[in-house]
Amino acid sequence: MLKVSFESGRGFDLPAEYLRVMSPSAEVQGHMPDERKTLGGKRNVAVTEIVPVGSYAVRLSFDDSHNSGIYTWDYLYELGARQTEKWAQYLAELDAKSLSRDRPGEK
Repeated sequence: MLKVSFESGRGFDLPAEYLRVMSPSAEVQGHMPDERKTLGGKRNVAVTEIVPVGSYAVRLSFDDSHNSGIYTWDYLYELGARQTEKWAQYLAELDAKSLSRDRPGEK
């Protein structure tokens, strides 16, 4: 769980699995909207490192070796503010693609 707080007073608890499957990296998001990947098998992923990127973002590393996403503060805020909606959409995508949160490639 990553806890983020903002000057506005809002704060969010963002699960590692959610952060991983919503990674802003090109590996996950692609370069066009239709290239975005739905990742299964990330239920037990953990954040292993948080590295500041200037004053505008952090780079998160995960225990599945993913570390190419730069999470801006604006993106983290969006993930928190829209967590219910984005998580429901992710679960629907998993179901539509017969993927599982526990094992990639299986329902």
